[in-house]
Formats: sequence, structure tokens, C-alpha cells
Amino acid sequence: MEELLKYDHVAISYLGQPAIQDVSFTLRSGEILGIVGESGSGKSTLIKAAMGLLGSEGCVTQGDIWYKGKNLPDLSRKELRRLNGPELGYIFQSAGSSFCPIRTVGVQLYETMKEHEKISRADFEAKTLELLSKLGFDDGKRILGSYPFELSGGMQQRVGIAAAMLLNPRVLLADEPTSALDVTIQKQVVEEMRMVRDTFGTAIVLVAHNLGVIGAMADNVLVLKDGVCVEYGKTQEVLSNPHADYTKALLAAVPRLRR
Repeated sequence: MEELLKYDHVAISYLGQPAIQDVSFTLRSGEILGIVGESGSGKSTLIKAAMGLLGSEGCVTQGDIWYKGKNLPDLSRKELRRLNGPELGYIFQSAGSSFCPIRTVGVQLYETMKEHEKISRADFEAKTLELLSKLGFDDGKRILGSYPFELSGGMQQRVGIAAAMLLNPRVLLADEPTSALDVTIQKQVVEEMRMVRDTFGTAIVLVAHNLGVIGAMADNVLVLKDGVCVEYGKTQEVLSNPHADYTKALLAAVPRLRR
């Protein structure tokens, strides 16, 4: 399988304070990597670094993030803009905050697609309605004509997922994509992400607290604690036979129903 994304001894800081320390992993075409850890462990920071989304206070202070031979932290904003979307897609944890509140969903999604490819309004609408249907919307035209604040949190999240997947990126970085969704919609989202992987060979980095979702989707898993990788390997091996005490504690914290 083709090597797409490689983190090589990456360290990240905010205002000089370390958030990520010496993290390495490799993501290949069609692979799903799960990243788990408690809140504040640095999961979101780790994947935002690839797309230059750390803000003015954050920066990669050590190591390299390679994508198809390019070191992403060294690229200019213009070069990153060309990659972000068709090559690197991002699903935000709170998708509602990533939309402009005074423009309709349809206008914003169409603008995103036009930025990276030539597409007619009719072709855009057909493609978007098909994807929205797969994500559980039976009234896609109403969704496209709505403003973000007219949608519930779960609906905003699914629209955010659609926005990231419309351009069929080679790598999809998903930050807690199912956290705001009910169980039935979670299943639809998981199945749609798998379909994208199987159809287009999309590689996915999936940040999640839900170890059930990680166990069902991920080929490999990276366990993060206080910005440090404490375990990295095949998902089933790590979940069934963890070596790190922290991984064992995470698994022990998963609630289990007793009859």
C-alpha cells in the first residue's frame, strides 16, 4: 500500500508549552488509524498540525509531517490551501462552528467545491444530495437551503461530514465525527466512511473517545497520554492485549452492562 502520511518524531507547542512530544506513525492508502486518549491528551492538536490549523499560538517545533514527499509544516499557506480539501479533508468535532452563520449550507458547500474543481450547480446538487441521503437526510434540498443555525447539532455535524467528504480527499482527518450523533446515525456515518475507504482508497485518521467505534473501524490504533504515544499497533492486538498501563486503564473505564 502507498504511504500517504507520515509523522516523524513530531513535537508541537502552544506559546512555548509542549502539547505533543516525539510522536511517530505512518498512514497508508486505505488504512484507518484510530487515535484514542482522554480529553486534553493532544489528539486534536496532532491531526490539526497536518493541515496548518494550529492557529497563531501553535507550531510544530520538532520533526516532520510528510505527505507525498512534501513536509507539510514547511509549506506556504497558498500551497496548503491547494492540498486542504481535495487531498486532506477535515471533519471538525463541532461542525456548526466551522460554517458561516449568515450564508446557506448549499452556498458554502458549492463554494468549497468550486475552489478546487470546475463543477456546475446541477452536478454539485446531484452529488451533494446523494451524499446527504447516505448520511440520513431524506430532505437534502431543504438542508442545502437552510442556514446553519436552523439545523440541530447532530444535523450540523452530518453536514460537516458531508463537506469534508464531497471532494473525496486522499486522507480524511476526523475529529470525534460521531460524538454529537445518536446511535442510529453513528452507524450510518461509520458505514459511509468505510464506503469511502473501500471505494476510493481513502486513508482515515479517526480521533475518538468511543473505543467501540475504534474497534469496529480502525486497522491500527495509537494511544496518546499527555501528548506522548504510549502504545501503537494493530487495533485488535492493542485492545485485546494492551501493554501500557494507561491503555489498560482506558479499557477498564469502558462501562459494561450487567444482567
